[in-house]
Amino acid sequence: MSSFKRDNKEEDDGGNPWQNLEKTSVLQETRMFNETPVNARKCTHILTKILYLLNQGEVLGTREATECFFAMTKLFQSKDVVMRRMVYLGIKELSPIADDVIIVTSSLTKDMTGKEDLYRAPAIRALCSITDSTMLQAVERYMKQCIVDRNAPVSSGALVSSLHLASTAGEVVKRWANEAQEALNSDNIMVQYHGLGLLYHIRKADRLAVTKLVNKLTRQHLRSPYATCFLIRIACKIMEEEDASGNATEDSPLFNFVECCLRNKSEMVVYEAAHAVVNLKRTNPRELSTAVSILQLFCGSSKATLRFAAVRTMNKVAMLHPPAVNVCNLDLEGLIADSNRSVATLAITTLLKTGAESSVERLMKQIATFVAEISDEFKLVVVQAIRSLCTKFPRKHAVTMNFLSGMLREEGGLEYKTSIVDTIILIIEENPDAKEAGLGHLCEFIEDCEHTSLAVRILHLLGKEGPYSKCPSRYIRFIYNRVILENATVRAAAVAAIAQFGACCPDLLPNVLVLLNRCQMDCDDEVRDRATYYYTILNQSNPELNKRFIADHEIVSLPLLEKSLNEHLKGPLTERFDLSIVPKSQVVQPEVNEEVMIMNKGRLETNRLKCPFSYTNVLFSPFSPVAAPKIARVNREEVNTEKLLAIPGIHHVGALHKSCAPVQLTESETEYTVSCIKHCFAHHIVFQFDCVNTLSDQLLENVRVDLELPEGFVSRAVIPCAKLPYGDKESTYVIVQFPEDVPSSIATLGATLRFLVKDCDPATGQPDSDEGYNDEYILEDIEVTVADQMQKSKKQNFLAAWESADTEEWVEAEDTFELSSVTSLQDAVNTILKFLGLAPANLSENVPDGAHTHTLLCSGTFRGGVEVLVRSKLAVADGVTMQLTVRSTDMDVAELITSAVG
Repeated sequence: MSSFKRDNKEEDDGGNPWQNLEKTSVLQETRMFNETPVNARKCTHILTKILYLLNQGEVLGTREATECFFAMTKLFQSKDVVMRRMVYLGIKELSPIADDVIIVTSSLTKDMTGKEDLYRAPAIRALCSITDSTMLQAVERYMKQCIVDRNAPVSSGALVSSLHLASTAGEVVKRWANEAQEALNSDNIMVQYHGLGLLYHIRKADRLAVTKLVNKLTRQHLRSPYATCFLIRIACKIMEEEDASGNATEDSPLFNFVECCLRNKSEMVVYEAAHAVVNLKRTNPRELSTAVSILQLFCGSSKATLRFAAVRTMNKVAMLHPPAVNVCNLDLEGLIADSNRSVATLAITTLLKTGAESSVERLMKQIATFVAEISDEFKLVVVQAIRSLCTKFPRKHAVTMNFLSGMLREEGGLEYKTSIVDTIILIIEENPDAKEAGLGHLCEFIEDCEHTSLAVRILHLLGKEGPYSKCPSRYIRFIYNRVILENATVRAAAVAAIAQFGACCPDLLPNVLVLLNRCQMDCDDEVRDRATYYYTILNQSNPELNKRFIADHEIVSLPLLEKSLNEHLKGPLTERFDLSIVPKSQVVQPEVNEEVMIMNKGRLETNRLKCPFSYTNVLFSPFSPVAAPKIARVNREEVNTEKLLAIPGIHHVGALHKSCAPVQLTESETEYTVSCIKHCFAHHIVFQFDCVNTLSDQLLENVRVDLELPEGFVSRAVIPCAKLPYGDKESTYVIVQFPEDVPSSIATLGATLRFLVKDCDPATGQPDSDEGYNDEYILEDIEVTVADQMQKSKKQNFLAAWESADTEEWVEAEDTFELSSVTSLQDAVNTILKFLGLAPANLSENVPDGAHTHTLLCSGTFRGGVEVLVRSKLAVADGVTMQLTVRSTDMDVAELITSAVG
C-alpha cells in the first residue's frame, strides 16, 4: 500500500503531471516494452502516457501506431494484472490506426477462455475491437459461451461487445438471439439490462417480434431497474408508432404497464415512468395528474439528483400543460432556496411559466440573488422562461426589461448575451409600450458590447424601429458613437442605421447628411461605399427613392443568388445578369413535425407543435445515445429553386415568389401516388407533380399530367418524366400562365395522369419488350387559392406601415362578414391567417382569454411584388362578425382578398 501514498507537497501542487508530454519522447520510451524481464510498473506508466495522449486528441501516424502496437504485444509475457488490463485498453485505442492488429487474436482468445476472470471481460472487449465480419465466425463459439457465462462481468462484457459488433456483422450477431434471451433471465441487474439491449437491437427491424418481446416482459418482473427503464422506453416507442399509424386503442396494455411502473419500488423506474407518461401524446388529464403527483413527491426528496430530475421534467411539462403543474407551485416555492443552484433555477423558471401575474416581481427579485452564481447554461433557461413570461403577461414588461438589462451588464458568453438580446427584441416587436425602454437598454448595451454580431443586430434594429419612436434623434448619438469607436463591420452597420433615420425622418435629414459626409472619409472601403451610396440617394430629397432603396429595401436570398451567379458564369456571358430572377429572402418558419397535446382550459387540444421529446429519437441504443446533427434551416423556396432551374426556359418567368407545401392527389395505398407542389411566379404558376410507381412489374414512360384549365389560364409548357421505374420518385412539370384578370386567378383545376405502361421483370426492372400501351389515372382536383399567391412578410412596425399606407398610392377595400364556420375568436384568427396566407404582426394571432373583441393585424406580398396590409376587427356574440379592411398598392388585389373571404 505504500506505493499508493502521496506526500502532502505533491497533493498541494495541484498540477497536471501529464500536461507537458511530447509524443516523440513517449514513443521512444516504448522501447522499454522489449526488455526482459518486463518492468511492469514502468511499462504501466508508459501505457498510461500513451492513452492520455490519444484521449487528448494527439494523432499517431499509421507507422507510429503499428510500431507501438507491436511493442505492446511483447507485454503479454508478464502476468501483472494491472499492466495486462492497460494493454487491453491500448489495443482498443490503437486498433483503428495500426496495421496487422489481428496478430494478437490468439493471445486475446486465450485470455478470453482462460481461468483468470480479471482478464476475460477486458479481453473480450479488446478482441471485438480488432475483429471484423470475416474473422468473427472463428470466435463465434467463444462469444456465445461468454454471453451465458456465470461470471457477470464476463457476460456483460460479451453482451456489450456483441452490440457494437452488430453494426458491422449484424447477420452473425442475429444468430446469438437465444444466448441473449438466456442472459435476459440472469439474476444480475447489469447482465439483464445488457441482454435486453442486445435482444432489442437484434429484433428491432421486426415490429411483430419486438411487440411479442415487450408483451412477454411486461407480464413478468424484471429484477434490473435499468432493464425496466429501457423496457418503458421500448413500450413508449411502440405506442408512438401506433398513434402515428392510427392503430391506437383506448385501453392499451403497454400504457397500463407504464402506469404500473409508477408504483415500482425503484425510484429510477418510477421517475422513468412518470417522465414517459407526461411526454406521451395519448395521455389524458387524469393520467397526467397522477404522473405530476409523483414528480411532486420527488421534489421533496433528500436526494439532489431526484429533485433535479423532477423539477427539470416539470419545467418541460409547464410548457405544454401549465394548469397541470399549478398544483405543485407550493413545492416549487420551497425549492427556490435549494442549496443546489441548478434545482433552484429550474424551480423558479417553472414558477414563471405557471405562476400568477402578481408573483412575477417577487420571483424576479429571488432570481437576482443568485443568478450570478449559476452557469451560462442555466442562465439560458432563465432567459427562456422570461421570454414566455413576457408573452403571457405583457403588462409586466417594465420588470422583465429591467431584469434583462441587468443580466446584459454581467459577464457572459455570446450565446447567453444573444439569448437576452433576442428576448428584448421580441418584447419590442410584440409590445409597443415596451419599445422605448427596450431600445434604450440596447443602446446602453452596445456602448460596451464586445460581440460584433450582436452589435450589428442591435444597430439594424435601431435603424428599423428608431425612426418611428417618440424621439428619434436621441438614438443617433448612440449609433454615431459606433462609427467613431468600433471595427469596420460595426461601422458599416451604423452607417446603414443612420441612413434609415434620414429616409424616414425629414426633419433629421440635414444632420444625417452631415454625418454621412464625414463617414465618406472612413479608412474602410465598405464603410465609405455605404456612406457614399446613402448620401447620394438622400441628397436627392426624393421620398420615392428613399423608400425603394433605403427604407423598404428587400434582400434577395443569398444561397439562391450564389447559385444564379454560378450558373450565369458558366454561360456565354453575352447577356447582363438579371437580379430580378432571384427570389427574395423570406423568413424561415420552424419545422413542425410532431403532434403534442397541450392542456388548455382543463381539456387537451391537439396542436401542431414541435415535440420536445420523442422516444423515436432517443431509442437508438440503451448505452450510447446518438445526438442528431444540427441542420441549417432553409426556406421552401431555396430548397425547390435548384430543381426548378433544371426546367428549360424557366428563367423567362422571372423570380420564384412562393413554393407551397405538397398536396397529395392520390391515396397512399394506390398503384401510383402523386403529390403536387405549386410554385408561384409573378405571372405564372408551375405545378410540380412528384410521382411514385408502386407496381414492381411495370415501367412507366412519358409520364405527364394533363390539366383542365378554366377560362383565362393558359398552358405554356408540359415537361414529362421520361421514365418512372418501380419505387423511384420522379417529377413532371406543367407551366401555366395566370389570367390577366386578378380575381379570376382563384380556380379549381382537374388533373389526369397519363403514361405509357411497359411490363417488366420485377427482379431486374428491365422491360419485357419495347412495346407498351397508353393508360391514364384520374387525380384529385387542384385548387389555386389566395394563400398560394401570397408570401408572408412580417412588418417590423405594422402600425407605422398602416399609417404610411394612407396615401394616394395605396387603395383600401373594406367589408363586413359573418363567419358561420367558426365559433370562437381564436378559431377565426387561425382560419383567416391560413386562408389568406398572411403573416401576423404585434402578436395579434393570440386572442386573450375571455375576450369578446379582437383585432388581427397581418401583412404579406402578393405575386408581382404587390404589398398587402390587412386589419381584421372581430367580435363574438351569437357567432363571429368580422370587419375586414385591406390596404394594397393594387385595387384588383384588394378586391380579390375581400371577395375570396366572402
